[in-house]
Amino acid sequence: MSEKQTRVLVTGAGGFIGHHLVTYLKEKGYWVRGVDIKYPEYTEVDADEFEILDLRRWDNALQATRGIDHVYALAADMGGMGFITTHHSQILYNNSLINLHTMEAARMNGATRYLYTSSACVYPEYLQTEAEVTPLKESDAYPAQPQDAYGWEKLMTEILARYYHMDHNLETRVVRFHNIFGELGTWEGGREKAPAAMCRKVAVAKLTGNPVIEVWGDGEQTRSFCHVDDCVTGIYKLMQSNHRDPLNLGQDRMVTINELVELVADAADFAVERRHIEGPQGVRGRNSDNTMLREVLGWEPQISLEEGLKRTYDWIEQEVREKLEKEGVAIVEPVGV
Repeated sequence: MSEKQTRVLVTGAGGFIGHHLVTYLKEKGYWVRGVDIKYPEYTEVDADEFEILDLRRWDNALQATRGIDHVYALAADMGGMGFITTHHSQILYNNSLINLHTMEAARMNGATRYLYTSSACVYPEYLQTEAEVTPLKESDAYPAQPQDAYGWEKLMTEILARYYHMDHNLETRVVRFHNIFGELGTWEGGREKAPAAMCRKVAVAKLTGNPVIEVWGDGEQTRSFCHVDDCVTGIYKLMQSNHRDPLNLGQDRMVTINELVELVADAADFAVERRHIEGPQGVRGRNSDNTMLREVLGWEPQISLEEGLKRTYDWIEQEVREKLEKEGVAIVEPVGV
């Protein structure tokens, strides 16, 4: 079957990574059905079909997977650290239903390949207690001790995918995301990730002339951040590969949150002052070991953190500007503008 004949389902297609993936697959020549409980917020629908379906319901999962060859399972109830640390039962319940229903429905409807999007949140908390953390390789997930319900649910579904291959010969793939960011994604409201939150805070500071921004904790917690364009490229390459075990997908350049703030400030060309406050921080340190990624795919993320943050900041600044103008807030323009 040629690529143009392959019928693909992207669940979570109204979300940040999902709608980017739909666009990427359409450019590759696939027929794409998108499914979500909402439409993309910041862009038009690119899918051949887009259905509003709640995959917590079995009948909706059957409808979503009808006539589909490949499934990219991105649907999830999730958000930034502020959300996932305060909604444990909701996340575990909703995401378990979504994934149990979607995988079984895909099998029943004859799908041949199924890619599940997991997370670096599966890695044990005991390996992430220091800021200068050793990069996490795929085998580090066991003995298991994720920090929160979000990580436990992801790990459970990774195991489910392995058994669906063993018992039903469904070609399953599992990708573990490490902090994906970029344009056209959530930047306010509590579900945004750290890069988007920092871009919003710096944009507000710049446009209002108040240089003080709030940072949760001391800002010395560490992470790596991968631009969404690299993410969807990696997802696609993994789906085409023969690798069935979980695979990290992220940058392996580790920075502190304080350094992230300064990189965003550089992208904005605006100096900020950090005010550290109490707030959820997640694990103390996390970084991706990309050794297996390079071996399996012969590829690794190409977009630098500086370039990715510049693209993201410029888009979020425009969004913030439009919001402030609607609210009647006076905009401080740079000298010479």
